[in-house]
Parts: sequence; C-alpha cells; structure tokens
Amino acid sequence: MKLSSQEVEYVAHLARLEITNKEKDKFTAQLNDILLYIDKLNELDTKGVEPMSHAIAVTNAFREDNIVDSIGTEKSLANAPDARGEFFRVPKVIE
Repeated sequence: MKLSSQEVEYVAHLARLEITNKEKDKFTAQLNDILLYIDKLNELDTKGVEPMSHAIAVTNAFREDNIVDSIGTEKSLANAPDARGEFFRVPKVIE
C-alpha cells in the first residue's frame, strides 16, 4: 500500500474534514488504487509523444459572432413589472 490510514487522516485534518473510521478505510483503499494505477501508467513508453492539454481535439464550441438588430425598447419593457419611460424600475438596494 502506498498510503497509510494515518496519512489519510492527516490530510483530512489539514483539509478540515471530519471523517469516520469507515470513511478513512474507504478513502485509503481508493487513494491507493489511484496511486497503483498511476504507477501502471508510468510504465508506458511515452518517448516521441507530443504533450497535450486534452486527450481529444478541442475546438471552439461558441457560435460565430454575428451582428443582428436588437429587440427594441418597447418589446424589452413589454413584460416589465414596473417601467418608467424607457427604463426598468427596480427596488432600491443601496441605502
């Protein structure tokens, strides 16, 4: 095992987490499984592999920025609960 339950308890204390003995045992086992998997991954030969920030190609998911006409003041204020002229009226929030 890579981590002892005392080390998990110490990290939980640093993180200000209260964990039960059952949780401590569970987290110890889970963290050790993760560390064993990382050791297994470290056995792979990665020479010649370019570093990447994502495992898959990431493309811009945003739409193209097209200029369109706005809906206008009249339509904007049509459902306003309280409007004065061309403005929305809202409750005072600053004393």
